[in-house]
Amino acid sequence: MIGTLRTVVLDSRDPRSLAEFYVGLIGGEITADEGDWVVVTDPQGRRLACQLSPEHQPPTFPDPRGSQQLHLDILVDDPDAAERQVLELGATRVTDAIGEDDFRVFRDPAGHPFCLVYNT
Repeated sequence: MIGTLRTVVLDSRDPRSLAEFYVGLIGGEITADEGDWVVVTDPQGRRLACQLSPEHQPPTFPDPRGSQQLHLDILVDDPDAAERQVLELGATRVTDAIGEDDFRVFRDPAGHPFCLVYNT
């Protein structure tokens, strides 16, 4: 095992409204609200975050021409070791990501993005 699932992140034009929807759907509460990043933590401690994406277009899924527009944050203890391991598994590093102070962005073999997060 390389890491554990920390947060499921959804893009939204209105992160707060989407987070409020999920509070109603899964319970829990909003535990962080930075305007462009709102976190819902359910009663079991699982996290779902809504991040601002001004140009967000709703997915056309399950239309095969659409996408689900979702990425995973994987919590790791040692980001260097985890990076080596995910690259060995077939991931590719996204080098144009902005603000990687406590995360690193990758794409899985099918091109879906995910982050290794640490120092949190």
